[in-house]
Amino acid sequence: MNRAVGVWMWLGFLGAYPVAAQSTGPMLKIGFINSRQVMSQTPGYQAAESTFNRELQGYRNEVQKLAAQLDSARQALDQQSIALSPAIKQTKQKELQERQQRLEQRSNELQQKAQQREQELLQPIQARINAVIQGLRAEGNYAVIFDADAPGSNIIAADPSLDVTSKVLARLKQSQ
Repeated sequence: MNRAVGVWMWLGFLGAYPVAAQSTGPMLKIGFINSRQVMSQTPGYQAAESTFNRELQGYRNEVQKLAAQLDSARQALDQQSIALSPAIKQTKQKELQERQQRLEQRSNELQQKAQQREQELLQPIQARINAVIQGLRAEGNYAVIFDADAPGSNIIAADPSLDVTSKVLARLKQSQ
């Protein structure tokens, strides 16, 4: 439903501007990019991605180690539970619950840390890409440059001649 509304809104917006075949007003010049392609081919991205993946693996290893320790403690309690008094068994179960909560808390902390680190690594690259796109938009007198890869972009099909991805990539490589 939202997609249809978005398409109709853009059609209404585009209808406010004459297309190239008409000459009764300003011509609307639009373009689009493939942001995944731009990002993956931007100088510095591969190094940032490699750094992030290496750090992320360290976070995953820590969580896996904590989960293995919790599983071991749980198995030990299961094996000992017959010989334990109800009070001791209850105390050990409470300790397991606390360990589970600490594991979940640490996992959430590491997930937030990973998201923050990813943002730190990608923000300069994204800023450079955005600056190039803005410069290209102004220089080429584009009214709008869409991201064909964006979720909900509403671009179903487009004339390949409107794709400015290669121009963005060329500028990014020049500015390196």
